[in-house]
Amino acid sequence: MKIEEHSAVEIGRQIAARELSSREVTAYFLDRAGSLDSQVNAFTHLAGEAALKRAEQVDRRIAAGENLTPLAGVPVAIKDVLCIEGMPTTCGSRMLKEYRSPYTATAVAQLIAGGLVPIGKTNMDEFAMGGSTETSVFGVTRNPWSLDRTPGGSSGGSAVALSAGMSPLTIGSDTGGSVRQPAAFCGVCGLKPTYGRVSRYGLVAFASSLDQVGPLAHYVEDLAACLQLLSGHDAHDSTSLNVDVPPYADSLSQPLKGVRVGMIREHLQHEAVGAGIRTAVDRGRQQLEELGAEIVEVHLPHTQYSVPTYYLVAPCEASGNLSRYEGSHYGYRAAAEAGADSPLESMMTRSRSEGFGDEVKRRIMLGTFALSAGYNDKFYKKALQVRRLITDDYQNAFQQVDALLGPVTATPAFRLGEKINDPVQMYLEDLFTVGANLAGIPAMSIPAGWDDAGLPLAIQLQGPVLGEARLLNIAYQMQQAGFFQPRIAPLKTG
Repeated sequence: MKIEEHSAVEIGRQIAARELSSREVTAYFLDRAGSLDSQVNAFTHLAGEAALKRAEQVDRRIAAGENLTPLAGVPVAIKDVLCIEGMPTTCGSRMLKEYRSPYTATAVAQLIAGGLVPIGKTNMDEFAMGGSTETSVFGVTRNPWSLDRTPGGSSGGSAVALSAGMSPLTIGSDTGGSVRQPAAFCGVCGLKPTYGRVSRYGLVAFASSLDQVGPLAHYVEDLAACLQLLSGHDAHDSTSLNVDVPPYADSLSQPLKGVRVGMIREHLQHEAVGAGIRTAVDRGRQQLEELGAEIVEVHLPHTQYSVPTYYLVAPCEASGNLSRYEGSHYGYRAAAEAGADSPLESMMTRSRSEGFGDEVKRRIMLGTFALSAGYNDKFYKKALQVRRLITDDYQNAFQQVDALLGPVTATPAFRLGEKINDPVQMYLEDLFTVGANLAGIPAMSIPAGWDDAGLPLAIQLQGPVLGEARLLNIAYQMQQAGFFQPRIAPLKTG
């Protein structure tokens, strides 16, 4: 078995046993990324020598007999929305293309403290606003299973780097499905934790009440090990939950007998869901029944309002968060127009007009309008009220069941360019994912086979607040039963 086919936990075990060194593993994945990335454009930056030096430090710690984490020495690729000191943090935008962070995000710092080795930053939709990784200033990222199709977004680079075997573990962020949808389109696992489970300090903000950092992996045990390191209270983040972090690996092997799983009626009956996805969800139901779970139907009556609610709440928060990019402190700065009455105003206007792409400007304008005098109550306040109803629906459902099963997306990966000029169709890609962000609950995408065209299919598991252990348990049992097995996309090296 090639090293990229091993789980991250197994690679960590071999490094700890000194069967492999972190340096040689890191060099292997850096070389593989350098060889393959021209086909898919998953990376915005490869750390190169800096990553090798960090790997050597881990090797020295192991040689000195330190008791490190199960993932010590393992390479990891980080979405370019998380700050790492000395590395570029661009958010896929011209606005930050030349920016290098002076500090490291808490989530990344905890991975580094656990011995992981960041090997680079991955491509993304600009400022995480998109569902196809087509809006980055660094160009389009391609799905490694079909190069004319999208990998999903906004964490498309992270999903592709993992799927193509360029990193054994990757990190993304999920505001409305940006970890789960790319994971689904690329045939890998992706987890969005409970809001506040992972610190947002050093995560460049899109929508502060929705954003959450999450891992992607081929193996569920890798998600559990990575989440263990990512989780925990952070005094730098006021929304970080000050609660104990359970040992996620300990719950993986629990039997599913008696576990109640709800099938979401509104999702399964939605006209947009294609035949392949329906079959995948039904396969998931059958697998869970064979493992001893009890399947029941649940009702989320307000789920039809999830997308319009999200596309008011998120742009309103983005309008405020992105107001800091005005050309005077950091980031892209345009020259004031010659002869302008107000050179400062001219500079700010041109900096924002030239520094932001079309989708980002669209969402800023939508949010600013919804927050403006006379419209705040009509749009933003009403959206918050509906968000409460959506959250209540989930809470009611979890009084009946331990987890929910349904689709991640309505179809497999669509073609590049197919929806980029149709914002409404692109926003509808979030149909089954935004509810978890609005309610602040954990959710994950797991592979569920392949369609007739060879494209990955996936299903989604959702759980109650801080219910990650149960989701990981269900997914692990399904993987152990053979419901899905890791596959590396067959890109040609060279």
